[in-house]
Amino acid sequence: MTHPQPAPEPPTPSSVDQLARAGGIRLYGSRFQQNPTHLYSEMRAEHGPVAPVLLEGDVPAWLVLGYREIHYVTTNPQIFGRDSRRWNAWDRVPSDWAPLPYVAYQPSAVFTEGEEHRLRGGALHEALAGVDHFELRKQVEQIADELIDVFVVRGQADLMAEYALPLPLLAISRLYGMPESDAPALVRDVMASGDSGEEAVRAHERVAARIGGLVAEKRRRPGADLPSRLLAHPIGFSDEEVERDLFLCMGAAQLTTADWTGNTLRLMLTDERFALTLAGHRRSIGQALNEVLWEDTPTQNFIGRWATRDTRLAGRVIRKGDLVVLGLAAANTDPDVRPNSYADAVGNQAYMSFSHGEHGCPYPAREIAESITETAVQVLLDRLPDLELATTADALVWRPSVWMRGLTTLPVRFSPA
Repeated sequence: MTHPQPAPEPPTPSSVDQLARAGGIRLYGSRFQQNPTHLYSEMRAEHGPVAPVLLEGDVPAWLVLGYREIHYVTTNPQIFGRDSRRWNAWDRVPSDWAPLPYVAYQPSAVFTEGEEHRLRGGALHEALAGVDHFELRKQVEQIADELIDVFVVRGQADLMAEYALPLPLLAISRLYGMPESDAPALVRDVMASGDSGEEAVRAHERVAARIGGLVAEKRRRPGADLPSRLLAHPIGFSDEEVERDLFLCMGAAQLTTADWTGNTLRLMLTDERFALTLAGHRRSIGQALNEVLWEDTPTQNFIGRWATRDTRLAGRVIRKGDLVVLGLAAANTDPDVRPNSYADAVGNQAYMSFSHGEHGCPYPAREIAESITETAVQVLLDRLPDLELATTADALVWRPSVWMRGLTTLPVRFSPA
């Protein structure tokens, strides 16, 4: 399936320069790493619900901090589009810019708009909805047990490196119908591709090549898996389109689910509301999962949307081609919609953690992430009932990422078995 694509919009330096001079706050660096919520509050107090920011490399953008404003942006794709080729600041983006893989246009449903997105997004939604959650939870239980078996004899572990990070990828590889023998190399390469340097580039290429080979194999011999369902869809996906969708789905699912798992375990190990009742954890896992999405959502900022024309947002003049970053974590703590603590949001699932609108995370994908995360936490607490943090809560370090909210390590101890 091929579609004519619009030519990239020419840069408009005047509007970019205006944005760069608007007093933008650097949305990166050490002060952002440990306590981004405090920085969001400062930005909200100074600029309101839409703030000028500078991304890595001092690339200018608008950060939407307000809940209502994010709802407006995500429900008006005709004003705030998803095709990054209209960005008016491409001439300011260095070739080694870290967010480039998430911004550069690709032939994926993620970057499509209008009727094409409704067709391709709908097809992806249908393919994801075909996942058997009973079978998925059974497979995740097996994967979790196998990972725990490796470190259970030691009485200590790093739950990020040894559990939360590899588990989603192993589960996704099964949803993709990959041979189990390919899973260890896939895990190593996806982890390495998130680093920097030449080896990260090579690892990224190996993951892409592995998915390309998988799609070619599923085209020849389809099975009961996600790639086969996409290839068989009446819409008529090309192999390249399926490869891109699978690659982006894998990256988004792995990072989000791993950090959702890690952040939930951190909460349950450090907050007495959960730590005092670990023996009855089945009554509190659901609450912990929900609270994390409000307070420490894995995807804290999402890049992004691009203005299709000059417009206004919360009193700000947004020029055609300006980049708008969705501040999902900031919106979740917007005092205009949540004036008090998490107590106001218990049982409420109106968080912006999966974005919103037609370009939000597809609902079946959210269900898959929840099945993986909830099962991973349940199995771990069943196997290690006396699990406890092996350091102080204050000593835990968050990764220095503007986009994702997750721990570098989660050291724990328990009775060896």
